[in-house]
Amino acid sequence: MLNYFSNYFLQTLGRQSQKKSQSKRLYKLNHKILIACLGLFVFSLFVVQNPSGAKTQRELKPDELYELVRLIVEQNFLDSHYNGQDLDIWSVDRRYKDKIKTYDDSKKAVQTMLASLNDRYTRFLDKEEYKDELQAIDAKLPGIGIQIGLDKAQKIVVIAPIQGTPAFKVGLRPKDEILEVDGTSTTGLSIEEVSGKIRGTPGTNVKLLILRGEEKKEYQITRAEIKVDSIPEGQARKINNNICYIHLTTFISHDASKELAEKLKQLGNCPGLILDLRNNPGGLLDNAITIANMFLEDGQDIVSTVDRDGYVVTKATDKNRLISYKGKLVVLTNEGSASASEILSGALKDHGRAVLVGEKTFGKGLVQLVRDLPDGSGINITTAKYLTPNGTDIHKIGIQSNHKVKLTEQNLKDKQGPWFADFDNIINPDQNLEKTKDIQLAKAIEVMKKILETSVK
Repeated sequence: MLNYFSNYFLQTLGRQSQKKSQSKRLYKLNHKILIACLGLFVFSLFVVQNPSGAKTQRELKPDELYELVRLIVEQNFLDSHYNGQDLDIWSVDRRYKDKIKTYDDSKKAVQTMLASLNDRYTRFLDKEEYKDELQAIDAKLPGIGIQIGLDKAQKIVVIAPIQGTPAFKVGLRPKDEILEVDGTSTTGLSIEEVSGKIRGTPGTNVKLLILRGEEKKEYQITRAEIKVDSIPEGQARKINNNICYIHLTTFISHDASKELAEKLKQLGNCPGLILDLRNNPGGLLDNAITIANMFLEDGQDIVSTVDRDGYVVTKATDKNRLISYKGKLVVLTNEGSASASEILSGALKDHGRAVLVGEKTFGKGLVQLVRDLPDGSGINITTAKYLTPNGTDIHKIGIQSNHKVKLTEQNLKDKQGPWFADFDNIINPDQNLEKTKDIQLAKAIEVMKKILETSVK
């Protein structure tokens, strides 16, 4: 086993004893940096290395899989003290000798070892979870197009149907409780297990038994390949002749920046733009950089990443732009704005390019390495932190808005929160946003009008 791991690390990670300059050069050339995505991957900043499918998969023995994960963590985890412990105590020979017999054994052992690091973002992904993560990055998810979660009573419920998907078209709604999937009760099942039952080959059917209020209803839904649009239909529009509005829901799709550029072109003349990043959990760093490039001048810093050795990589704007927007800019944020959303809003705020309205952001300033394993599973490991252009570490702090608009419980009950979180608004995309009940958006419109008035004088 030791020979196998020595060869594996020589091929993929390099020797620990290599000179730091060589290691950093490999890091700079071979890593694609990404930020968090959808569903289970929310609020994570990713560095993807060797995505699964790029090479032939091969099975590992359960104890080999465990020890490989431990060695990857040992060489990459941001905290070189591993939460105050010697990671050697977790070696398979010292901790689990002759105890890891099955894949489930190795998975549980890996999860236990990772839990000892006390980092919620470092986690093991089995083959299905890793496949889901890669599909989320491609923004093509086979299924029916719903986000599901647990309510306060720990029941499986629909968080939201994705606009235009089979689930949306048949009429599934937020807070619908999923009682059964194809006749199997969801009682006692995890979100992952229910999600696995709902997923399937496009063109096949799945039957859901739903509880809505006191009424039970059965839905027969045909699965499809779900394309997750970064800007849903009806969420890029003109508020009036001078102000445009775009709600960017995610940075995860490879096409997110292209979508934004295309929407700006379609909207035409926009002296003022309100860019809504509320509830946007992040996505690809490339998108954050490309989008920042649309608004900032050449050579301005966007973000820096710092690894455990203090090595800093800074990303800056350049002349390669999809579009250049020179108008006034207001950015809407809340505590659901994370990772790539924070990189973009932090860069725009630090350079004085945009005014932020709403609530402070989530405060996710850590970077994860997403590493595939030979058997098709994967692991996310926290390997670095990131800083805004001013050198600010926003982790667990967030970015404060220039104009704070805090939502109360009463505001939410009165439907004065984000307009797109109200299902009735989503199915009525022609509503007049200038008369919105959304108090944060209303404040953003007010701020933008003042900015435009001042710029004319």
